[in-house]
Amino acid sequence: MKCVAILGGGPAGAFAAERLASAGLKVLLFDEKLAWEKPCGGGLTYKAYSQYPFLIDNATPKRFIRETVLAAQSAGEASLKMEEPLVIYSRFDLNRLLLERAERAGASIEKARVLEMSRSGSGWLLRTSTGKAEADFCIVATGARNPLRSVGTELKPEDAMSALGYYVPGDQDRVDIQFLRHLEGYIWVFPRCGHLSVGICGKGEPAGSLRKRLEQYMTERGISWKGAAFYSHLLPSLDAGSWKRNRVAGEGWMAVGDAAGLVDPITGEGLYYAIRSADLAARALLAEVREVAEKVSQYQRLLRSDFAADLEFGSRLAKRVFLGRFLLGAVTARMVQFTRRSPRFSEIMRDLLAGKQPYQELKRRLLRNLHPSLYDIGMSLGFSRLVPRKARA
Repeated sequence: MKCVAILGGGPAGAFAAERLASAGLKVLLFDEKLAWEKPCGGGLTYKAYSQYPFLIDNATPKRFIRETVLAAQSAGEASLKMEEPLVIYSRFDLNRLLLERAERAGASIEKARVLEMSRSGSGWLLRTSTGKAEADFCIVATGARNPLRSVGTELKPEDAMSALGYYVPGDQDRVDIQFLRHLEGYIWVFPRCGHLSVGICGKGEPAGSLRKRLEQYMTERGISWKGAAFYSHLLPSLDAGSWKRNRVAGEGWMAVGDAAGLVDPITGEGLYYAIRSADLAARALLAEVREVAEKVSQYQRLLRSDFAADLEFGSRLAKRVFLGRFLLGAVTARMVQFTRRSPRFSEIMRDLLAGKQPYQELKRRLLRNLHPSLYDIGMSLGFSRLVPRKARA
């Protein structure tokens, strides 16, 4: 394998380009936009920058946020002090950082749209908006709105989440997360460099309805949206049954990031999985096996064992988290109340937001901490006699 074409220059494509070019392969990266803004894009959790320290050790402007406030209707608010900060970039700046690293590593970057890809012998013939190119292998990093129907994940309506919002003047030192009734999603307020990103993501609800919900919230908070810059985006949010048939690789190609549907179905986090899947794809391509088919199979195995199985498990929990009920109330309301009153439960929520708590181990940890958490809550309310004696141990 001598030449790899990367279709898409977002974080996943740019990072794959850097990894492969650094290893000595000829890398051609095509993207019609290159660095661009994206709703809420730019938030990196501890899980991301602990594995890839360059994401925090650089001169690119960024915000370090150490407080997240959770809120739900009828449940008030709960503040979480984060031990490891959330690092928030402008998506444009972060994307440019990754593209510059790829270019320094030796990747050839062309501002062009890939219109068609077809097999040519054992390789590929690409038709772009500026001409034609040939490659031995393709990395598909075209995002959720992938125009190349024969490669990458096939998103159905139940596998997508709408994200939209406004960039407004303002500043604050915390992230706000607001849960709403009957919505599989949430509203956010993210402080970025020079402005706030106020947005909403939701599944199973039209974008127009989501926008009305968001504007009502902003009006109630005294945040003006009239005249503010508006943005919208489609996020993969695979249904539980879709993970089994998710098309992440095939003959002569691998998909990474949103193009492979690799987004957290509960938090909506995608940047870590974009970068991580690009790293795993590069690792599989550079593996010391001769057969390309084995490299493809190795990528699928690496994805599954590294994080895809956990995201699949999370997809089974998503509806219960946002729409379920527990102790005669909404799960989201109980989450906020437990977070506010139980240090043990607060620690679980902190780890979830930092990306340190796998979904596959969450149930076991919640059950292990249920009685102690109820004890914390009872004591905080002054109801020590109502808390089971066993829970006080």
